[in-house]
Amino acid sequence: MNSREEKLEAFGRLLDIMDDLREKCPWDKKQTLQSLRHLTLEEVYELSDALLQEDLPEIKKELGDVLLHLVFYAKIGSENQSFDIADVINALNEKLIFRHPHIYGDTEVSGEDEVKQNWEKLKLKEGNRSVLSGVAKGTPSIIKAYRIQDKVRGIGFEFHDAGDAWKKVDEELAEFHAETDPVKKEEELGDVFFSLINYARISGINPDSALERTNAKFISRFQKMEQLAADRSLRVEDLSLEEMDLLWEEAKKLP
Repeated sequence: MNSREEKLEAFGRLLDIMDDLREKCPWDKKQTLQSLRHLTLEEVYELSDALLQEDLPEIKKELGDVLLHLVFYAKIGSENQSFDIADVINALNEKLIFRHPHIYGDTEVSGEDEVKQNWEKLKLKEGNRSVLSGVAKGTPSIIKAYRIQDKVRGIGFEFHDAGDAWKKVDEELAEFHAETDPVKKEEELGDVFFSLINYARISGINPDSALERTNAKFISRFQKMEQLAADRSLRVEDLSLEEMDLLWEEAKKLP
């Protein structure tokens, strides 16, 4: 692996390249904080895909793309005389030191749970008005629910165990099935999803990763089913549900 000096040199070279691109490249020159936003989200999702697949070469590539965007934002910030990459990193350093008093202070902790509890309490000391103030509005719903639950857990608002959490799932399912009003039924379904996510979290399962793996599995099997149909000169859209079910079961057995 690279030495510390080589890592610093590589980062310095990236900053130099960013300066060149911002000065000389027509596309890079016209970018703004807002124009980069949707591209950044795309890069993060591509990194997420690579992480789920545990594709290390692809993870390295996508990390580079995300890092480029972080440096790009800092460059624009420096041009506006608002902040530069050093300000970003120094603020991060100070935050990490403040939120890890068990490393940089004399606080003692018994384990991971106490670290998380201290983390949320320290965030409130920093001026956050609510434990949930750090949950971004634009976060996808499943991830948002997971983060909400994880944050309130940090101050002790939590079921005792997964068994208690599953009782809540059963309770919400009963309320969903009992409801007949369409608007209220949608609300009850949201409660079911929220309680399922909570049960998954307490059980040590990341619900977003679990669902994304199921999405990928379904896509793979459905495309195999389409190929089986095509091999027999059939079109999936012309088949009955029973015929598709037979192909689906056959596709499930394929590697």
